[in-house]
Amino acid sequence: MLTSKTRWNVKETSGEQSKRLADALNIPLFIANLLVQRGITEPDAASDFLYADKKEVHDPFLMMDMDKAVERIKRAISEQEMILVYGDYDADGVTSTSVLLTALRELGAEAEFYIPNRFTEGYGPNEGAFRDAVAQGFSLIITVDNGISGVHEAQVLKELNTDLIITDHHEPGPELPEALAIIHPNHPESTYPFKELAGVGVAFKLAHALLGRVPDELLDLVAIGTIADLVPLHGENRILVKKGLKQLRATRRPGIHAILKKAGSNVSEADEETVGFAIGPRLNAVGRLSDADPAVDLLLTEDTEEAEGIAAEIDRLNKERQAIVSEITKEATEIVEEHYRSEENRVLVLAKAGWNPGVVGIVASKLVEKYYRPVIILCIDEETGKAKGSARSIEGFNMFQELSKNREILPHFGGHPMAAGMTLSVEHVDLLRENLNRQAESMREEDFIPVTHIDVPIKIEDTDLKAIEQLNMLAPFGMKNAKPKVLVEQAAISSIRKIGANQNHLKVTLKQDDYSLDAIAFQLGEAADHISPLASIDVIGELSVNEWNNTRKPQLFIKDLRVKEWQLFDVRGITQPARWVSLVPENAVAVSFKKETYDRFYDLFSGHELHLIENHEQAKQTDLMDRPLVLLDLPEEEHVLVDLIKNERPSRLYAHFYHENPQFFSAVPGRDQFAWFFTFLKKRGSFNLKNQGQALASHRGWSIDTINFMTKVFFELGFVTINDGFVSINEHIQKRDLTESPAYQRKTQSVKMEQELLYSSFHDLKRWFEERSGWTGQLEEEKVWI
Repeated sequence: MLTSKTRWNVKETSGEQSKRLADALNIPLFIANLLVQRGITEPDAASDFLYADKKEVHDPFLMMDMDKAVERIKRAISEQEMILVYGDYDADGVTSTSVLLTALRELGAEAEFYIPNRFTEGYGPNEGAFRDAVAQGFSLIITVDNGISGVHEAQVLKELNTDLIITDHHEPGPELPEALAIIHPNHPESTYPFKELAGVGVAFKLAHALLGRVPDELLDLVAIGTIADLVPLHGENRILVKKGLKQLRATRRPGIHAILKKAGSNVSEADEETVGFAIGPRLNAVGRLSDADPAVDLLLTEDTEEAEGIAAEIDRLNKERQAIVSEITKEATEIVEEHYRSEENRVLVLAKAGWNPGVVGIVASKLVEKYYRPVIILCIDEETGKAKGSARSIEGFNMFQELSKNREILPHFGGHPMAAGMTLSVEHVDLLRENLNRQAESMREEDFIPVTHIDVPIKIEDTDLKAIEQLNMLAPFGMKNAKPKVLVEQAAISSIRKIGANQNHLKVTLKQDDYSLDAIAFQLGEAADHISPLASIDVIGELSVNEWNNTRKPQLFIKDLRVKEWQLFDVRGITQPARWVSLVPENAVAVSFKKETYDRFYDLFSGHELHLIENHEQAKQTDLMDRPLVLLDLPEEEHVLVDLIKNERPSRLYAHFYHENPQFFSAVPGRDQFAWFFTFLKKRGSFNLKNQGQALASHRGWSIDTINFMTKVFFELGFVTINDGFVSINEHIQKRDLTESPAYQRKTQSVKMEQELLYSSFHDLKRWFEERSGWTGQLEEEKVWI
């Protein structure tokens, strides 16, 4: 058995709804299942989802205050007023800034941008920046991806007789800023049909309204910001991203070409993963470490040389960000291990001076991945006595709700169930940790095991290129439209090996009947030591197409795996036990039936539970408790081993069967050998076994053990007496069979058991345990390849 790292939850689907969709749209049933799982049950909605790139975006004037905003901006342009686009330092913010600035400049506006510094000004509007802008002559300020919480700052601008237009998508508070116009898809008084646009989506709507056309040339930026901001990829977002990725693959922006070149990616092959793992992190890295202005400059420049220079600087900042994240993660992990072990803390709250507040959210995510606990990472400012940071949570712990119960010590916090940000006094950090851990006491133990949601079980025969192309009809994937995870059950293994510089990845070829599927499992390389090439495994993962040397083949990226059957690890004959003992799980029970074996392996198994079993009563009392069992040697009598394995089936069985002098090489002497030796003794009358036994053995081509064994059998049957090494025939001998001798019985049984266990084939070894243990179900046999 090999336990999966996560809890597997296979989603259920209404067969009737799926069949209706499949018939109506002429699509495969499993695609219909995936649509139903995403809440898409009607044919029209399903068609809109699958063919989103054929749909048109909503009329921007459906947004509240759009007409006011457009009228004011156009007046400012005609009167040559100075317009300031006030953005944000993340990828959504810089793309929002770039989209609106491009549209304004196309219309001839005198427009500049301003993005606040994360460290000195923080997120959103700030009074100082607004006053400076007015002093510089800006008479109209337009926020993008922020502003909805700037109640005070809006009042400042009003007092300065400067107009403010807010475009934002963050949750509106109970009091709205007093601005000339608020363009927000989720405005309390808005009837806009889609509420979940990213900040760049809202900026694009304003650009659309200003230009009087859909500015397709800006959709590449819209796709980047929307994907990077992790908003749900359905509805209008799906339309924008699907069209935007198409625009991205054809973009002429030197900045995007330059940044993807640094990332080792090709613009013509860009997809949502390119944005999520190459473009987005680099744009975010700028604002995490310094001013975000270079990110906007990169997206707006039309000069290739300038773009390459900015891209190089951004790539350097991204590498610096990665190094900082790595260092803080290391320090945070050390704090956990030394002071707040995950076994004793259901919520990890860590704080330290000197940590970079721009990356603590990433660090929190990494610790959630490592410990699967809600995590809060706080940066301590020793001058102000404040702690500021980010939280990441897990399913079953609503971070926003739980933080809300601590409002008295959290003057500033916000977020949602899975993530939040906060500021509090340093003196309240310990109290927050205590409170959250107490609040988490109601969580179940299983809540601390990660969950993997599986979309659909499949057979390997169904994983052809056509099926994968059909799966890609659901792309682009992202929030609320995750890449489908499939389940392949009871697959055989054609090949398995570790790969990677550190041998920490796994390459597997799975097989069912006559069909095979190549698979890669990142960070699961150690599983190779716990899976037999003959085992049947269940795997979950994501299907893709592997293209190599002009050949296209289906491939599965394995996310998790398990072996449900009981496994037998064959480590017989490995003369250096240290080479396989390291593979035995810590919770294993090691068993020896001989004292000399127990002593020999005592140090090697110091980290395991080691038992010496010398009789069947001890065997019956050994509780395996569904744990791995290591059989270090064999007992003299078969029933002792049978009593042990009948007690309870182990999760795994490691068969070593160490023996100093294997009986197989000195098999039970035949009756003709016993007859010759008896005649020899009878003729001699007396024989000095101690001094002449070895010479006799050599003369006959026997071992001295054979001579000693036959002598013992004769003694037990009353045929001879033994006195000070001399063997003498008794005068009155009663006719008895050799099998009446206990030594003969033990020897016969021992040799038979060794032939059946120590020298048997894998299949025979498996059969032996199945027949004698009463175990039901399949017991997988395994060979450890060393």
